[in-house]
Amino acid sequence: MRLVVAFALVAALTAMTTGALTFREARIGVLQQSQDAVITMLRGQANRLAPELTVPPSEAELSRFATDMAAAEPSGTWRVLVAYGGLRATSVPGDRFEELTPDLDAAVDSSRATVFQRVRNGGRTALVVGMSVTFADQGGTPSGVQVFLTVSQATEQAYVDALVTAVERGTVPALALAVLLALLAARGVLRPVRALRSATRSIAEGRLETRLAVNGSDELADLSHTFNETAAALEQSVAELRGMEARARRFAADVSHELRTPLAAMSAVTDVLDEDAARLDPDTATAVRLISQETVKLARLVDDLMEISRFDAGAAVLHLDEIDLAESLRRTLAARAWTDLVVAHLPPPDILRGRVDPRRLDVVVANLVGNALRHGARPVHLRLTGGGTPDTGRLAVIEVLDSGPGIPDHVLPHVFERFYKSDDARTRTEGSGLGLAITAENVRVHGGTVRAANRPEGGAVFTVELPLRTDESADGGGSGDGAPYDGTRGSVPGKERRP
Repeated sequence: MRLVVAFALVAALTAMTTGALTFREARIGVLQQSQDAVITMLRGQANRLAPELTVPPSEAELSRFATDMAAAEPSGTWRVLVAYGGLRATSVPGDRFEELTPDLDAAVDSSRATVFQRVRNGGRTALVVGMSVTFADQGGTPSGVQVFLTVSQATEQAYVDALVTAVERGTVPALALAVLLALLAARGVLRPVRALRSATRSIAEGRLETRLAVNGSDELADLSHTFNETAAALEQSVAELRGMEARARRFAADVSHELRTPLAAMSAVTDVLDEDAARLDPDTATAVRLISQETVKLARLVDDLMEISRFDAGAAVLHLDEIDLAESLRRTLAARAWTDLVVAHLPPPDILRGRVDPRRLDVVVANLVGNALRHGARPVHLRLTGGGTPDTGRLAVIEVLDSGPGIPDHVLPHVFERFYKSDDARTRTEGSGLGLAITAENVRVHGGTVRAANRPEGGAVFTVELPLRTDESADGGGSGDGAPYDGTRGSVPGKERRP
């Protein structure tokens, strides 16, 4: 639109300027031609009749001279005034000759040259010419006789009006042509720009194979060629990064899988050693307990890595079952001996039911509560309520609140990132930094959300919103083994959770 408007404005300005200049030159030409013709005829007639004029002339002689001068124009449009001193005679009896102005009269008195003036009288334009009659045989001595001629400029004005009409009529086609040219230019220039915009949006949406057709050798073609090169380089870089990421995930999954067998044997051995630790000398008993604790940590880390690998591979499967959510949360607390450590605000049985994956719900609640017990301060509250809107549907809202110092503001945006630990927490936790990341993934596969915040009165609050499905269409995707979780994640406060 801006291009079309610009073309139209330029065309309008050009048409008006050209029209004005053309009109000016044509008008001057028309009037100059008419003026020169009148003056030439007036001089010729005066030269022809002047020798017959006596000085001083009588009034009758002046009247006859005026009539003869007017007869020079066959169409009879001339009106002539002849003056000598105080005597005045006109070619038309009783003509007041109102077109004669004092300025023109004074100019004839003071000059031997022929003078003229265009005047407008009664809405009509007329040319008034004045000259002094001289004696040629006396070296151009003034005779004292002055001749004034007025002739209508109606014909010339008609020519000028026709020019104005022609300019006006020519401007409209010029504007239409300018708009047409602007549209053609816009189509030629903006079509590649629109294609570039569409291709850029396609790249932003992840379709890195998008390319532009390169036509011509102008700047837009160079831009399209550069875009294609950039897109190809980006596609190659992303492919390399994805390959590296896939290999890294596969490596972590393979290592975790390979470690499970020796860790199972090590755990069995450390269980036996723990039972006999009391009969060992103190130094050996301390070493045995340390090995046992570290083996448990390593086993937990391997389990976490295996769980993360399932999410990365898209193999996390939801095994949905309609359960009483409040009862499920009570079992989570009881299984980890947290019933007396956590203040539970749960609805009565069978009030809030929904289709969720019980194992993954257990992991979510255990990780959040264990995190609060380890890094917050008592009392720790677990709250379950119903919620939702017509747009979101029914929701189960789970909140875990503690009374500790809260989470630093610079840590809040990163609490659900893998392996992230704030500097303060790093010195106090022995966890892997994967607990909250696993929590977020479990919530995500349910189609829910989880967020962390600080309470105004102090302490942190983690809020989980899970949609309460009521049909069979919510089965989880993926093709993973769906191996049951060991149910102990978060059972030892302090082993995990807050970064």
